[in-house]
Order: sequence, then C-alpha cells, then structure tokens
Amino acid sequence: MILAANQPYFFPYLGYWQLINAADVFLVADNLAYMRKSWINRNYILINGKPEWFRIQVEDASSFRLIMDTRLSEKNDFGHLLRTLEMAYHKAPYFCGGMDLVSSIFTFDSKGMLCPFLENSIRKVCSYLGIETVIGRSSDYPEDINYRREHSLYYLCGLLGADTYINLPRGQALYDFAEFGRRGIRLRFIDPVLNPYPQFRGEFVPRLSILDAIMFNPREKVHDMLSEFNYVDGA
Repeated sequence: MILAANQPYFFPYLGYWQLINAADVFLVADNLAYMRKSWINRNYILINGKPEWFRIQVEDASSFRLIMDTRLSEKNDFGHLLRTLEMAYHKAPYFCGGMDLVSSIFTFDSKGMLCPFLENSIRKVCSYLGIETVIGRSSDYPEDINYRREHSLYYLCGLLGADTYINLPRGQALYDFAEFGRRGIRLRFIDPVLNPYPQFRGEFVPRLSILDAIMFNPREKVHDMLSEFNYVDGA
C-alpha cells in the first residue's frame, strides 16, 4: 500500500495532485504547525500574463499554532476572490467549469476553521479530476508530538500497513532512504514533469495553482497530466 501525506494547501500546483493520485491513501497533515509565508493560504494565478498571489486570510497566523487550530479570518471576501478569478480567466476556454468548482468550494461551511475549508477544497478538486485516492487526516492517528517528523511517518506506515511512502521533491532534504528501508518501507519522491499547455498569449508560466490548468484544459487532459512525473528512488 502506498501512503502520502502533506500539509493542506490552497489550490496547490499540479505536483501536489500528482502526489495524491499516485497514493492509495493521502493524509491531510493537519496536526503540524501552521507555517507563515507558505502555500497553506495562498498560491499563484495568472493575471495579465504574470503570476500573482491569490490568497485567503487567516486569523492570528502563528507557527505556534497547529494548522487544525487555525481559523479563517472574518475579513475574507470570497465574492472578491471570485471576481479576481473572473477578471483573470474569463476568456479561458474552460472558465465556466473552473468557476463552478471554485464557487462550490467557497460556499462550504467550515465553521470558520481553516483546515476543514482546505480539506474540502482538496476533496472537491480530487472529485473534479477523477482522483480516487482515499483521503484522511493525520490527526486521526494521534502520536507523541515530541517525535521527529520521520518517526511519525514510520508510525503511520506501520499503522496503515503501508510498504511505500511517497513525497514531493522538497522531502529529499528531510528523509533518508536507508532509514525508511531499515523499517521495511520504500521511500520514493515524485518529480513532476510540468509540460506546457496553451495559456493566453506569451511564454508559458509554470507552477501556478491547479486552477490555471483547470481553466485552460478539459478535465480529461488535466487528469492525464497527473501521471506526467518521474520517481526518484534511493541508490
């Protein structure tokens, strides 16, 4: 069984969805510390040919608070965010489907909490793209919070019966192939291949929010993009 886990992000780039799709089970890592200036509450969209921030606001953002305990700010104006998307993508060929998806996400009642809002958005995008991976939360499996992150992963792999753990490229600085191997777990990393697709006029801008790919491509094409990656394995 293949396990993946990651912090919940706000409409993350294609590689995040490739990771989810490649796993049998994906855990929303909600019991980690909230990271300021991360992808948790923001991402890039294409505005006038340039990447620009598209973000939601959180209340009293702090690295001393867990993601699961972080609240959405009452200052969020989802109508304004929808108008920003409309301004940016109204001429994109699949704008209507993309806007319907985002509108359904923005009307979800998360009781003012950030993590349920993000988890719902992940589930909705997965459904839209045809991703059938089982999604859960890391907080459903409590463990000693004093453990280092990799020990938590060993624990989760053992608990869920996973013989393979996959992660995005940045994880290569955190995790050791040999340490996982000694515990009978195969460690692999997803190396996304971000092939260009038609945007508006101008040079292709990669690594934008998945919303960009959704606006410019039929969902079948975006689904095909989920398999466009390479694995990085240990020696």
